[in-house]
Amino acid sequence: MWTISTLFTDKAIQRMGSMSANVIRLVMATAMLALILWVGIGSPYPVYADWEVWIWLGASAVIGYVFGDWCLFNCYVSIGARLGQLFMTLAPPIAAIAGWLILGEKLSWKSGLAMAVTLSGIALSILSRGEGHRQVRLSIPLKGVLLGLGASIGQGVGLVFSKVGMEHYAGLVPADAPAAMETLLPFASTMIRAIFGTVGFIVLMLLGRKTTELKRAVRDRKGMSYAVLMTLLGPVIGVSLSLMAVRYTSAGIASTLIGLTPVFILIPYAFIYHQKIRLREVIGVFVSMTGVALFFLL
Repeated sequence: MWTISTLFTDKAIQRMGSMSANVIRLVMATAMLALILWVGIGSPYPVYADWEVWIWLGASAVIGYVFGDWCLFNCYVSIGARLGQLFMTLAPPIAAIAGWLILGEKLSWKSGLAMAVTLSGIALSILSRGEGHRQVRLSIPLKGVLLGLGASIGQGVGLVFSKVGMEHYAGLVPADAPAAMETLLPFASTMIRAIFGTVGFIVLMLLGRKTTELKRAVRDRKGMSYAVLMTLLGPVIGVSLSLMAVRYTSAGIASTLIGLTPVFILIPYAFIYHQKIRLREVIGVFVSMTGVALFFLL
């Protein structure tokens, strides 16, 4: 889901701008999730959630959506979705470290080795030789690198906050709740995150005086069609499945599987944009994913 959503996201932000695309997709996601909950449990809003659930999931939205996705979408603008997704391989180690700090999940010293392997894979993809073959330089803009790092931090830490919020949420669901609530709990959690994310991006747009950009984006029919697809596959199905994964396993393992997007996106991205992918970049992706796998297998 994240791979296909990323391809449509890349198209949408090229037409709408990163801020407008974020606001539109989160508004759509809130509406879609409300419909899913209404059909599934008879209520179009997250029932049984108390203030603590809203705080934890709201915090995860501010960290993961507002900060993380703002960085990610602008990273796409700077260096493209294919390389932007490569930095997301850092999200699993970051999620594991955050899980260790916040949830007390186990983290061995061997994890440092795995993180070094992941960073080596990223370095292999974004570094090249300078003049005279004596210097090493970035083959992509530094701005893109910093945005990619910010995006991975936002996703990794936000995922852990989501896990805390959902665990508390699950404990509040009464025994006589509709049977579908067990399955739809991640969707209800995603709706809370989408609401906070929408408010956060609207505040950013008001502060940046970019409301006219949003009005123009809504009138773009082709852009809106991309937005519908990226919303359905990303914030609705993709995020809900990721939260379901977090609920049934550790935050790090779930983030590892979600982090396979950089591998899956290589071929379709090269085909759609007619880009030549260097062997070093392919090796770099697989080295990074190897590091992610080692992080949880050692």
